[in-house]
Amino acid sequence: MSISNITVFMPSVFTLIGIPGLESVQCWIGIPFCIMYLIAMIGNSLLLIIIKLEPSLHEPMYIFLGMLGVTDIALLTSVVPKMLGVFWFHIPEIYFDSCLLQMWLIHTFQGIESGILLAMALDRYVAICYPLRHAAIFTPHLISQIASAVTLRAAILIAPCLVLIKFRLQFYHKTVISHSYCEHMAIVKLAAGNIRVNKIYGLFVAFNIAVFDLSFITLSYVQIFITVFRLPQKEARLKAFNTCIAHICVFLQFYFLAFFSFFAHRFGSHIPTFIHILISSIYLLVPPFLNPLVYGAKTKQIRMQTVKMFSS
Repeated sequence: MSISNITVFMPSVFTLIGIPGLESVQCWIGIPFCIMYLIAMIGNSLLLIIIKLEPSLHEPMYIFLGMLGVTDIALLTSVVPKMLGVFWFHIPEIYFDSCLLQMWLIHTFQGIESGILLAMALDRYVAICYPLRHAAIFTPHLISQIASAVTLRAAILIAPCLVLIKFRLQFYHKTVISHSYCEHMAIVKLAAGNIRVNKIYGLFVAFNIAVFDLSFITLSYVQIFITVFRLPQKEARLKAFNTCIAHICVFLQFYFLAFFSFFAHRFGSHIPTFIHILISSIYLLVPPFLNPLVYGAKTKQIRMQTVKMFSS
């Protein structure tokens, strides 16, 4: 029997089933997802407006925060509308090329967000360990270069995933994706051919971005803590820590959820599918939802400008 008789050749459409095992309650799950989406969109948009309009916030830390807000808005827009379409309006079909595009956008924006978190950690490192040189090092030109490098790194590293799926995996056992969005391994696992290369490259990209960024973020904060604990005055130590708390909260929740989703998809066969898919979906929503709330609550300048905006 030929392979074409038992598989589908180059399917034009995939079907997203949402959260396997919870199809009957997906309409209710969509409600908190939609609320988180709206709060994240409003919160990040408000953050961008405040940073844009307030000259005192035109500093590297807040510029990077604005980049993070733009990335979060783009990430949510690429995934949530289709997800809610599956949950609420029973529109599970997605064109093959559209699915690949969504996969590329999701993983690219995640890579960009990781890179921005690294840039923010380096900014805090220079600001605390070398305060007199901070303005000379983090110039507008360097910030632009960092933004370009972070974006290009993610886009270029993720692009081969599209090529490897599009041109290597032409036969598929099925066209139903047991997920609420188009994720790399969720697509690859449908293929009937040898997916070893796709798996290896997926691991390479994940470790190249996450491990590299997380390692340098950790090293930056080790140096920051060493410097802060050497400060003679308690008030100075607390002030230095306060400038880092929001960033620490954001990168911890980002990488915790990222690593859980990554390893569960590849090695968590004992984890119920609905839990894995639910956590993976939440992983895309929680960081953009929490980022403006955390920075708004923990950053005095943003908090003051928000109160000023609504009281005027």
